[in-house]
This record gives sequence, C-alpha cells and structure tokens, in this order.
Amino acid sequence: MQKNRNNKYRNTSKKQEHNNKAPSKQVLEGPIRTTPKGLGFFDWEEREESIRIESEFLNTALNGDIVRVKLLSEKRGEFFGEVDEILIRKKMEFVGTIKDRPGICFVSPQDARMYRDIIIPEDKKAGAKLGQKVLAEIVKWDDPRQDPEGKILRVIGEVGDNDVEMEAIILDKGFEATFPVEVEDEAKRIKQNAPALFESESKIRRDMRDTLTFTIDPADAKDFDDALSFKKLPDGQMEIGIHIADVSAYVTKGSILDEEAVKRATSIYLVDRTIPMLPEILSNDLCSLNAHEDKLAFSAVFTFDSTSVNRSAKPVITKQWFGRTLINSNTRFTYESAQDVLDNKSGDNAEELLLLNSLAKNLRKVRKAEGAISFDTEEVKFELDKAGRPIRAYVKKMVDTNRLIEEFMLLANRSVAKRMTPTKDQEKSPFIYRIHDEPDKDKMRTLVTFLNGLGYNIKIKGKFDATSINAILAQAKNTPEEHIVQTATMRSMAKAIYSTKNIGHFGLGFQYYTHFTSPIRRYPDVIVHRLLAKSLAGKPISQNDLSSYNALALHTSTMEKAATEAERASKKYKQVEYMSTRVGDTFEGTISGVTEWGIFVEERTTKSEGMIRLSNLPDDYYIYDEKNFQVVGRSKKKKYRLGDTVKIKVEGIDVEKRLINYKLA
Repeated sequence: MQKNRNNKYRNTSKKQEHNNKAPSKQVLEGPIRTTPKGLGFFDWEEREESIRIESEFLNTALNGDIVRVKLLSEKRGEFFGEVDEILIRKKMEFVGTIKDRPGICFVSPQDARMYRDIIIPEDKKAGAKLGQKVLAEIVKWDDPRQDPEGKILRVIGEVGDNDVEMEAIILDKGFEATFPVEVEDEAKRIKQNAPALFESESKIRRDMRDTLTFTIDPADAKDFDDALSFKKLPDGQMEIGIHIADVSAYVTKGSILDEEAVKRATSIYLVDRTIPMLPEILSNDLCSLNAHEDKLAFSAVFTFDSTSVNRSAKPVITKQWFGRTLINSNTRFTYESAQDVLDNKSGDNAEELLLLNSLAKNLRKVRKAEGAISFDTEEVKFELDKAGRPIRAYVKKMVDTNRLIEEFMLLANRSVAKRMTPTKDQEKSPFIYRIHDEPDKDKMRTLVTFLNGLGYNIKIKGKFDATSINAILAQAKNTPEEHIVQTATMRSMAKAIYSTKNIGHFGLGFQYYTHFTSPIRRYPDVIVHRLLAKSLAGKPISQNDLSSYNALALHTSTMEKAATEAERASKKYKQVEYMSTRVGDTFEGTISGVTEWGIFVEERTTKSEGMIRLSNLPDDYYIYDEKNFQVVGRSKKKKYRLGDTVKIKVEGIDVEKRLINYKLA
C-alpha cells in the first residue's frame, strides 16, 4: 500500500495484477455510483458499458462525485477500473444516527450509498447524545482503508419522532425546511408592495376577471399554480384559458429570493408536509390562484372549433394567444368534487366541466394515437394521527378530473415550447426544454425478459416504441402484478430532464415540450415565463446566456431527482411505520423480486415491499432459478415465481433501516 501524488492510497499488488491485463491506458471523467457494500460503478458512455470499481480502488470516492477513472483490466467482457482523482465532491454532509463502539463515537449514515461510518472526535459532538439523529460533515479522510473523520453540524433529534425523521430526510437530500431570515423579509416586502404592482399591471394586462374561471386540485392543496377558464363565443367556438400563477412578476431575476429559489429549484411533497420552493407568503398567498381573489397570471388561451367536443372528434385549435392577464377564480374544486359534477351531470359549472372533459378525452385520444405512453398510476396515501403516525393506508387512483387537468397542462406546455422554438429562418436563442430520450435497448431487452418470466408473451420487432410499451401496459391492466409491471417499465425507460438541447419527449410523443404550468413549485417554469415574456415583448434572448441556462438545466434536474428521492423516502418510512403496527397480521401480496437469498413481496394495498428469506420458506430447501425468475423447492419442486400472488404475515420490522420482514401465512 502506498500513496500517489493525489495523497490517495492504493493496493499496489492487486493493481499490478490488473495492469497486466489492462486493455488501454484510457482515462475517463464523470460521476460515480456507489453501493452499500462499497463497490463503485462508472458509466462508460462511449462504449455503453459500466466500469466496476472494487472498494480498494475507490480511493474515498463517494456516490455522485465527479471523478477521473483509469481503466485497469477487462475480464469476460467486464471492465475494471480505479478512481485516479476526485475532481468534484458532490456531498460531504450526511444525516445519520450517533452510535458507539469501544473507544469510538461515530455516525451511521442514513444514506445506504454512503458505505463508511463517520468517526466523531469527542470535541466535535456538539452535544449530540447516543441514539440521536444528527447532520454530520466529513472534514478529514486521508486513508481510504479507514473511516473518515467528521464533526456534528446539527442535532436533529430523537429517532422515531415524526418531525425528526421528516427533517432528517430533507437534510439528507440537500434541502432546508426553513428559509433564511433575509429571504422571508424580502417576501414580506414583496407582499407589502403587491397592491401598487397590481394597480400598475392592471393597466397593461388583458383583463379576464369576468370570464368563468376555476381551479381543480387535491383536497389538501395550499398552493394553486393553475386555473382554467371557459367561454362560449358567439360563433359557437369555445375559448379555453389556461392560467398560470405569474411568479416572475414578483420574483425578480438575481434577487435574494430568486437566488434561494434557484438553490432549491423545486418544492418537495412529503407524506405529511410540503417544503416549498418559495416562502408561504408567496406560494400559498400572493402568487397562489386562490378563489375569489384578483390575481396576476401568465396565460395560454386557445380557441377550439365547436366540433372539438364531439365524440371521438379531433380537436381543432383555430386561434391561440399567450400573454399576461388578470384573473379571478370563481370556484375552488377538488378532484373529487369536480368528479361528482361529471358523474352526476349536475352541480356548479356542470355544463362547462362536461364540455371540458369531452375536449380533454379527445385531446388524450389524439395524443395516444400520435405516440404517447399511457401510465395510469396508483398513489399510496396515508391517514395520519396528530403525532404524524399512519393509522390508515389506501390507494388513490386517477379519475377523469385528474386527466382533464393533465391534458390542458400538457397542451399549454407543448404550445409554449413550440412557440419558443426558432424556425429555420429565425436566429437561435436559448430555451429550457423538458426532454425524454428513447429507451436504452439493453434495458428494454432486460424488461422483455423480465415480463416473459412473468408469463407474458412479448415479442418486439424492430424499434421499441410507444406502441410496444402501451401493449405491455394493456396486457397488465387489472392483473395482480399490474403495479409491478408499471414500475418495472418506468424504471427501464430514460428519466425526463431539463435541457437547452431539444430532442423531444419520448413518453409524451411530443416534438416540443417544456414546463410552464407550475412556477410556484418548479424553478424551470419561472425561467420559461421570463423567456416567453421577453419573446412576446420582442426583446432578444442572447445566445451568450446559453452556458448559464445549461448550468440551470443541469442543476434543476439534479434537485428534482433529490426531491423525488426525498418523497419516496418519506413514503417508505410511513409504509414501514404503518406495518410496524400490523405485526402478526395477514395480507395478500405479489412477489415483486426474486434473489439468491430471498423473495420480495409487495403488499397489495399499501405497496409495502418486504422480504421473505429463503431459509424461512417452509417444508423444503429452496434454490434460486435466476433464468426463470423463481425459486424452486429441491425435494417437492414447489415454485415461487415473480408475479405470483401469496398470503403473507408481517413477521418483524426494523424502522430505522426501513426493512419489513414477511413470512408466508
């Protein structure tokens, strides 16, 4: 073992063994992924291969770090490498639990991808006590063979307390639950100056306050980004307004508030709370399109031919208009209350809602015919007691009103993107698109193998397109394994991101797409509003700003991913917490995964996934059959196969590790 020029330790004997077989001396740069066991993987995009980095060659690299990797060898088609240098550290602060072993105090990180404990010297404990959740920072890591040394930045609180656990999730993903004082103060000043701004804006905006307008949102929503308006024109055509909160009218570029919004990039929706991108005085009050209040909006207004609502008609847009408006929402619908109006064909704004629903259905049919993938997802929701503990879990399915709002938001986003894309004759200018690449062929082949293992007969000829994916989803419709198939399909596809380079949106089947409709909770939408406003005013958008927009696209994509991980982590915590109250109870589940050490089962209602170890399967010794996604009893030949329905009993729970253990009932 010896140090190199970067003060990194290496196992020279193993390195020499690798170098004897090294395919080249090529050095690559990019992000690294790590596993809980301390393995690293580096995506070699040029070869569409993944380079495996053993723990002794990570040289203190952590998940997400930007590193320089040197190829060491190739063995049976698998490439091995070594981290030669860490170029950018992505994360040095970790949430964890204070623990000890003889003579040593350490933090056990909550993030499973952090494969080392963090040693905390006595004078760096900041008053933290054993068993408490803390935020720790790595301050020294000279020897990759040893755990890093750190210090406690913040004591979060006691393990198991709901507020502590939620804050721990937020901090671990790089967010803050509260705003700096100077940001809150600026938000208050904006609120105080709002009447004067509204008065001046009312002189130059299109006034649509007399047009029937309403919002449709979840029952627990507090921030209302969007509203719809409906007006029948004298010639029988319909004018549909899609009105979006005009955040950019209040949040000026480069202000303290704007810089905080850039940093956060998104709101986060945990099971029991929202961590807003903007202070609540703006997100829930000034900018929010609350009912019976005059509001500033940025609108996309479409005129549809009267035949557009006819059964199976192709909607025809005869006119479109983009601009800043004044609106006043007449009604605040929930998805459920609006659905009741549709179901009963009576109630507030029944005629307008029914026409909008017919129009939305026709828009959806056209979109699907043009290559959109149709995921009808189910969302697990929890009813909580006053302490935040789950007392009931249920699945919330999409209804027509969800789809109605979705279609008009898609229409606005798509139309703005097309409006902002220069034609061949126009000068290029920067813009933020929402893009979704085509699926990776290898991942799709793996998905097909997986599905055929479930008993499906999937045959793909030529290109794997939206039609192929919709066929898979249609086969799984209303089956016990539907949720597993949907999840596996989504995970096999590329992730949608923000980019200044437009490649279209595969999942939606759109050539042009952006995010315009949620500026209260997504910063890219704020950027799009500013760029659209410039374009409408005839002001140039400088190509010199391209690099800054590239950086914003990358940052907001990264923060969106972190927010999604936080939301999933809060849901997983509630699933485990809920199941901890049901130990010994019996449920129906679907086998969602098969491994050499056990089978994973997803409980039907809560989608809570847990494991049954092979050693706990009764009456036989079970052997893992990887090829057929099953385990088989050696003597009795009984099989447990991916997608099978089984009766399970909750055997035990580890809330801290977020683990559920099942056994067959």
